[in-house]
Amino acid sequence: MKPYAFLLLMLCMLCWGCEDVIDVELSQQETRLIVDGLIRVDPNEPYIPIEIKLSLSSNFFEENTPTSAESVLIIYEETEDNIVVSQGSSTLAETAPGSGIYVPDPNFSSDQRIPVSALDRNYVYTLFVRYQGRLYLAQTKYIPVVPINSIRQGTGTLFGDNETEVVVNFTDQADVDNYYLFDFNFGEYLVTEDTFYQGQEFEFSYFYDQTFESGTVLEISILGADKTFYDYMNQLIVQSGDSQGPFQTPVSTVRGNVFDVTDLDNIDVLDNVDQPEVFPLGYFAIVQEEKGQVVIE
Repeated sequence: MKPYAFLLLMLCMLCWGCEDVIDVELSQQETRLIVDGLIRVDPNEPYIPIEIKLSLSSNFFEENTPTSAESVLIIYEETEDNIVVSQGSSTLAETAPGSGIYVPDPNFSSDQRIPVSALDRNYVYTLFVRYQGRLYLAQTKYIPVVPINSIRQGTGTLFGDNETEVVVNFTDQADVDNYYLFDFNFGEYLVTEDTFYQGQEFEFSYFYDQTFESGTVLEISILGADKTFYDYMNQLIVQSGDSQGPFQTPVSTVRGNVFDVTDLDNIDVLDNVDQPEVFPLGYFAIVQEEKGQVVIE
């Protein structure tokens, strides 16, 4: 019995050792400017709800810090045969000093809000941010989306009883390659493309890893996306494990469509290939948002 007693003693010592706190030294990440420029449009409202949030990236387990820029501007142009046929601009101002939140300047000499009617034209929207002497630029077009047909509560589970299933139904637009971003709240997102259901009614289940009290109203959104935004969000979802919003600091750096153009001499080539480490984080997109609700039973 002595060998067994010795083994038992060694096992107890190992278990005791496992109680020690291990300090993990995390590498210091380079601070980068983050541009939160996801603008969700309700076509029934008179104006596009322009709001750009600026912050600085942080290390792991720390919150990003709001930061202020020297200037933030949006220019929108429509061209035909490389000739500008229509254009406009919106000068943005910080809502409060140090907030990092920029909206159309209410104190400007003219109305800086952009009407929703502008979305009927084929405008290219360009965001300019001048921050600490450097110039950042991002471009996008308005991306519409189809409505949600229905949302209902399901009874299925994936891994256990502490889950909630919702079943979402929508109809894809035919003859167009569509990409979609679903916002399930709580920092949970899902992307899908219509490769296998183009032009058809499509239904899928989404599982929350929690239960909700009876009567809880869950609001779910479908947002328009193009291929570039789809790829960006897909990478963020994978990196964050569905536990963060799209503009939190991810596990690894995911580049968006915002570029540092300070030292570029060709505005038609935004990605600075000669300085691959010089770039901000974040994304600028103007997309239609359609919402649906489900009441938990």
